[in-house]
Amino acid sequence: MLTYSSANRPNLQQIASSAFQQIPGAPPSRQIETIGVPMLFKRNNEIYGQGEPSEYIYRVVTGAVRACRILADGRRNIGAFYLPGDMFGLDAGPAHGFSAEAVTDSRLLVIRRRSVLALAASDNEVARELWSLTERELARALERAVLLSKTAQERMAGFVLEMAARAAGETIDLPMPRQDIADYLGLTIETVSRTLTSLEQQAAIELPNCHRIVLRNGPALKELNA
Repeated sequence: MLTYSSANRPNLQQIASSAFQQIPGAPPSRQIETIGVPMLFKRNNEIYGQGEPSEYIYRVVTGAVRACRILADGRRNIGAFYLPGDMFGLDAGPAHGFSAEAVTDSRLLVIRRRSVLALAASDNEVARELWSLTERELARALERAVLLSKTAQERMAGFVLEMAARAAGETIDLPMPRQDIADYLGLTIETVSRTLTSLEQQAAIELPNCHRIVLRNGPALKELNA
């Protein structure tokens, strides 16, 4: 994993997998869109920093975003990737627990948190949407906690299946580089490359290039991820 100079529970797996599958991403309500402001963030630009006040909620319109933080030993930990349609930034406390950075040039809808909460107090649709957002974040956190307890090959299989589900197809165009994947899975970039090559040799996937994965044997990947 990248180092910066600056500062197994089966029931848990079942809960996380079930929640992740049952909570699809959804576009924000029209009411939320009307109070949002579109903003463009260039690749690798910070959207907000860890520990900064949680004053805004964000929706990805185009591009991709990573939530990350630097551990005490200098390693970078990526906690989530947000793709078009996803909302993020609604932390439980008054400050962000992770930083957010644009993986690629990304257009976001930026919404003031207090405005959304005020709207939710009088609009059931908005309130349900915020509840769904919280559920999705919890489901992703549980799913990733289970994933990090597995072998490198099992982690990679789980990641490919997660991206395939979010892409809604067998061809996955990855916006993130392999170093980001490594920091998300708790692996080194060399292990990520070796594991992807191994899955290709097993005919589970095809790798046309470093940013595209094609599923060839979904059941085999699901068996690895079981």
